[in-house]
Amino acid sequence: MKVVLQRVKRASVEVEGKVTGSIEKGVAALIGIAPDDDEAILKTVAEKMVGLRIFEDEDGKMNLSLKQAGGRLLAVSQFTLYADCRKGKRPSFSGAAGGQIAKFLYERFVEICSELLEDKVETGVFGADMTVEIIGDGPVTIILDSNELNIKK
Repeated sequence: MKVVLQRVKRASVEVEGKVTGSIEKGVAALIGIAPDDDEAILKTVAEKMVGLRIFEDEDGKMNLSLKQAGGRLLAVSQFTLYADCRKGKRPSFSGAAGGQIAKFLYERFVEICSELLEDKVETGVFGADMTVEIIGDGPVTIILDSNELNIKK
């Protein structure tokens, strides 16, 4: 699993001209699912993401988590995070989970995040052509890769 998260002032997703998710202060997360991702990976990455202290406290130090800062999460499926550009000019996406398994795992990840954040989660539409607007705050951009976290299956 790969997640690119950005601390945002606001972010939104549109599908066919309709807003499907919109947040003010919080985190926009682009989420890529791999074929071997499982519940343990989803839970560990969600807990890490929600717990990262990337929001400023009263002293201006990045010392508060998303939940502590009262922020919201915009979760957007993004299979292109698994682009393999080693050969040629056309990326291969064979490292991304496909179809129903990717949808199921993405939706389960959103459920876990909703539990952790007490339903302060908005989403895009899995598999849709989406317009994503992100107004960054900082900028603060962090990449979480489950291969770099110590996850026991």
